[in-house]
Amino acid sequence: MSAKECGHHGKGRNKFRRRLLFGILFFILIVMITILLIWAILRPSKPRFILQDTTVYGFNASVPNFLTSSFQVTVSSRNPNDRIGIYYDRLDLYATYRNQQITPRTSLPPTYQGHKDVNVWSPFINGNMIPISPDFSTSLSSEQASGSVFLTIKIDGRVRWKVGAFVSGRYHLYVRCPAIITFGSKFNGVIVAQNAVKFQFVTRCSVSV
Repeated sequence: MSAKECGHHGKGRNKFRRRLLFGILFFILIVMITILLIWAILRPSKPRFILQDTTVYGFNASVPNFLTSSFQVTVSSRNPNDRIGIYYDRLDLYATYRNQQITPRTSLPPTYQGHKDVNVWSPFINGNMIPISPDFSTSLSSEQASGSVFLTIKIDGRVRWKVGAFVSGRYHLYVRCPAIITFGSKFNGVIVAQNAVKFQFVTRCSVSV
């Protein structure tokens, strides 16, 4: 084979490689555009969370700068989308008082939520002698004496969206649910067992994704 023929073969191979690379890039571009169009048309809506009730088994702030508490909370989530499913890869639930965490995080099991589906969780969250700042300790004792303590049940997690066979990357999920625990003359709970009081809320939570 002459040098001229080798040169032609080399040019042919390079041309084929360029066409193959162009074809692969074009295919990837078409797939990405299709996914973006489907995403824009369907417009996924964030899930809706509701704090249904909180059962208080213990709430003791008698030791200065420390709080011991025990709750069982019932939270529901609804997927409002018609064609989009939601993967809850991680959900951590805990209670806060004035943005200070007063219970350790409780992890909820990962789950998939189909179109228009509703999931309900009823986990326990407990905090034993959790340190709180002196200012918060004073305000907590004052609120408890006045008959009502405002808490926030929080859920932090990671979610993915499922559209047909396509599954998105992970997104941060932040859920904030207000809860008011009442005492004394303002008490509006229901005694469900010894040292257990249930407060019905059915409160819509704020959700950020």
